[in-house]
Amino acid sequence: MPTYEYRCKTCEHEWEEFQSIKAKPSRKCPECGKLKAERIISAGGGIIFKGSGFYQTDYRSESYKKAANADKKSQESSSGDSKKSGDSKASSSGSDSK
Repeated sequence: MPTYEYRCKTCEHEWEEFQSIKAKPSRKCPECGKLKAERIISAGGGIIFKGSGFYQTDYRSESYKKAANADKKSQESSSGDSKKSGDSKASSSGSDSK
């Protein structure tokens, strides 16, 4: 059962209620007693995984995993090429300064 947030339009009092999804929204404010309460739309709690063993990639599709691996390999190869070209530039500039 979810927890709903409420606010009174009259006295601005805010509170939470643990209710069934099928239950009608509360209308009576526990603070002032008037029937001016409204449910507040909130972001909610979302899913929370506790403990070890849950990773972002655990629930990825196979096609996503293949594309990610291909992208990772292409980045590794391009970074290796730039290191090689950087080394040759450094050695050639060092010989020019002598």
